[in-house]
Amino acid sequence: MKILITGGAGFIGSAVIRHMIENTGDHVINVDKLTYAGNLESLSPVSGSRRYAFERVDICDRPALARVFAEHRPDAVMHLAAESHVDRSIDGPAAFIQTNITGTYTLLETARDYWMELDAPGKKKFRFHHISTDEVFGDLEASGNPFTEKTPYAPSSPYSASKAAADHLVRAWHRTYALPALITNCSNNYGPYHFPEKMIPLMIVNAIEGKSLPVYGKGDQVRDWLYVEDHARALHRVITQGRIGETYNIGGWNEKKNLDVVHTLCRLLDELRPDSPFVPHASLITHVVDRPGHDRRYAIDASKIRRELGWEPIETFETGIRKTVRWYLENLDWCRRVQDGTYQRERLGILAAT
Repeated sequence: MKILITGGAGFIGSAVIRHMIENTGDHVINVDKLTYAGNLESLSPVSGSRRYAFERVDICDRPALARVFAEHRPDAVMHLAAESHVDRSIDGPAAFIQTNITGTYTLLETARDYWMELDAPGKKKFRFHHISTDEVFGDLEASGNPFTEKTPYAPSSPYSASKAAADHLVRAWHRTYALPALITNCSNNYGPYHFPEKMIPLMIVNAIEGKSLPVYGKGDQVRDWLYVEDHARALHRVITQGRIGETYNIGGWNEKKNLDVVHTLCRLLDELRPDSPFVPHASLITHVVDRPGHDRRYAIDASKIRRELGWEPIETFETGIRKTVRWYLENLDWCRRVQDGTYQRERLGILAAT
């Protein structure tokens, strides 16, 4: 297949592209605006492949998107481009409305125009896969059942509300226009190449440097954790084997309190860096004022994708988090280039040269 992936320079998108180039025969067109979270260095292991192409395009730019579709002729779309940081959505929701809602609408319309012009075999083969989040379901009680594909939407933040809107648009385009669409909703991802503003990489990098490890409130918020490479395998399984019009929840079956996750990271760093002057790293933990509207618990029931498509995570939280900590310890230069902005300056220089 030739698959157009939006947001392919982001955390999950780059993992999907690495998986496809390294483990399948698929061709990939990476469409990414390259905002602050887009990092082409995350694709360095596969960017030299003849089955990989990059297009710096904003998904809100319909003429540019139409050109990409016309030139590359994709068999499928995997839509991962999104503004995704909850704190940023609280401080400035406009970018989330623009990218996550307007961008999804623009992509849907461009894909629909392209799909309508395909011949019958091309129409039958085409897929539009929208990748979303479990945050659209809102908050769970401590003893409540995990989210299923039938759980009503109840988003709490500007971020999750914008993703919920995008999900509804995709369903409407499938129902109204018969666009062959699928949706997946995933739990919290973690793993290599994660932008260091998110909790797990932030805690690792701060602990290595002896900085404070800020935990919201009591740290008793519960999340289900999914290793990003397991997620990439699941997404490829859905785009190739999923049923049109269906939604699939993707989770790691790993519910953990945020504070417990931070303590696990500290214990691993104590073990892997016993000579650090900051051992025990848990002494760096501080509690800060909780985020407004902070959901208490997310949990995914991933039974449907296991039952229908035969996918389940390979990594447990214990194996995945150890791999993650080791990766950051071995790739501190990547982290520093992200933190000091070097990756953006180098990226702009490369793009200017081309």
